[in-house]
Amino acid sequence: MNELLHEISLLSSTCSTLDWDQETGAPAGSVTFRAKQIAHLTGKIHSLQTSPAFRDGLANLSGPNQRELTYQYQRATKLPLELVKRESETSSLAKAAWSEAREKNDFPTFAPHLEKLLQLAREKAEHWGYEDEAYDALLAGYERGAKTKEVATLFDSIASDLAEIAATAVEKSASLPPAFLHGHCPIPAQQTLNHEVAESLGFDFTQGRIDTTAHPFCATLGPHDIRLTTRYEEHDFTSSLFGVLHETGHGLYEQGLPASDFHLPSGQAVSLGIHESQSRLWENHVGRSRPFWEKWLPRAQELFPHLRSLHLDQFLPAVNRCAYSPIRVEADEATYDLHILLRFKLERALLSGELEVAEVPAAWNSEFEKLFGFRPANNREGCLQDIHWSMGGLGYFATYSLGNINSAQLFQAAQKDPAVSSAFAKGDFLPLLTWMQTNIHTHGSTFFPQDLMEKATGSKTDPQPYLTHLRNRFQ
Repeated sequence: MNELLHEISLLSSTCSTLDWDQETGAPAGSVTFRAKQIAHLTGKIHSLQTSPAFRDGLANLSGPNQRELTYQYQRATKLPLELVKRESETSSLAKAAWSEAREKNDFPTFAPHLEKLLQLAREKAEHWGYEDEAYDALLAGYERGAKTKEVATLFDSIASDLAEIAATAVEKSASLPPAFLHGHCPIPAQQTLNHEVAESLGFDFTQGRIDTTAHPFCATLGPHDIRLTTRYEEHDFTSSLFGVLHETGHGLYEQGLPASDFHLPSGQAVSLGIHESQSRLWENHVGRSRPFWEKWLPRAQELFPHLRSLHLDQFLPAVNRCAYSPIRVEADEATYDLHILLRFKLERALLSGELEVAEVPAAWNSEFEKLFGFRPANNREGCLQDIHWSMGGLGYFATYSLGNINSAQLFQAAQKDPAVSSAFAKGDFLPLLTWMQTNIHTHGSTFFPQDLMEKATGSKTDPQPYLTHLRNRFQ
């Protein structure tokens, strides 16, 4: 069984490498054949995961690894090989189509691909089965043990609070000029700052790197090979920096997992709600804090001279400025979750058939206006901005807000450790990383997400620390 699991991990990481290459620099003409390469490997992985040898090998395992691999086996055996290969090839082609559609602001270019991905999602949901709605089956692939109605109830319970906090934060920021921090920010200087910041937080560049892509992401290509990506705005260094902080959070989690167990659940991340807690923690609780900028503003001023006239007390409100933005990945902390509420609602409607693909742009703009008070200028800033649907990632978006909620709860628990809180106040964030490694990273998938949260903080996911954090920062 051990040999079989190693082979699966080798094939899976090879798929990740091919996918990373496609997103970061492969020539446009390679897409069709690359899709076939990844589909072929995905089919091989599926065949191994559903083989008699895999089934029989489960008896030789014990504990959480046996539990999780049995669950994976049961999920895998319910999907026909043809469907798995078809989804892989469809997604590879869809990502290329999405990139073109986003660039050209042309939703019809992407729409046929989204139709196919939705049909695939529905097929998978029917094969897997579900209790209440098809979305349950998809969500379970990202957040072990989660139910759609429970997530919906959680989101509904805080929606009005989030809207109120966002409105207050935006109003308080209204007096700050939108381009307060803008100026000439050469990309090489941004890359220097990004590298130095990520390294100072504990990211190991002997086992990772940062590249450029259309949509920032973190990819694990092996137990000692973690790739971060970002994109750049030459007039705003914070766009790439906060993207890097976010992806560094993901990367630190991946580097903190037991490398010797890379082929086992005990060496793999437990869920996206936990994964996003790590990215949002480093992006927001660290990257938008006063201690962080006490340490890094002088270096930013060296690299970007237009910042030299700013004092810290001017800079902090500017870097935490809140405004209703059409772009999720550039949204501030106070308004971010409104973007997720929109996507969660639309995804459920798409999957159920209540919303047709052709209706997506109009539905997106209408729901966006209800939440933000204006409509996106175009589809590039609206329904085409995210890569997730083109990846076949229906069911993914809810985990971002789960991550926000978890991040505040974990940060609050970590700050109760005097070694963490005293170092944090001095701009030393490595003890915080050590706390996360000890309480989250090292456990891999040996606990269910909610049990891991309870073990680390004393309670299952609770939105109150998050709401308290937002009110303290913005009200």
